[in-house]
Amino acid sequence: MITIYNFNHGVRGIRVAWQCEEMGLAYNPVGFNFPVPAEFRAKHPLGVLPFLEDEGGVAVGESVAQMLYITQRYGPTPLLPIEPAAMARVLQLTVASEASLGGLMNPMMGTKFAAPADLKSNWTDGYCHARVTEVLGYVEGVLGEREYLVGDGLSLADLAISTALGVWQGALGQQVPPGLAAHRKRMQARPTYQKAVTAFGVE
Repeated sequence: MITIYNFNHGVRGIRVAWQCEEMGLAYNPVGFNFPVPAEFRAKHPLGVLPFLEDEGGVAVGESVAQMLYITQRYGPTPLLPIEPAAMARVLQLTVASEASLGGLMNPMMGTKFAAPADLKSNWTDGYCHARVTEVLGYVEGVLGEREYLVGDGLSLADLAISTALGVWQGALGQQVPPGLAAHRKRMQARPTYQKAVTAFGVE
């Protein structure tokens, strides 16, 4: 069985649990409060979450890698379309949830929660804020008036982007563009999402 290690309330692990719920896969959620216990580093020396284990000695860090692993091992699934153009767009947006959004939010969270008062206003934080804002504008344009980010059905992109917005709005207290805010509200209304949230605490 899949085991997902995550911070309690951590949105990155929620996206992986949510995918399992959407695909009807059983999983074992293991939640930690911050920081992770020292013994967890025996599993992952960097001590970062979420972390996934599966049968056969499989161990995967990075939430997007976990999503792609689950898709490949337990698919096919409508969450990753087989039509080439749709597949490419889903993969682009799914990876962008961390490469172009989450990765820039991390230094912002470090600044907000760990930087001394005299360093909280800095060039890097300002750059990251501006770039994330630009990327969110792009993603909102991709969504347009549709219900889902790609095509007419739920995909990995919807799971990955909407949970990334949880960091932007929740941990960082930033405004989400209206189109994406409405999309996130729709995603949060899904019973599968609510089950995943329950597994690790309220987002």
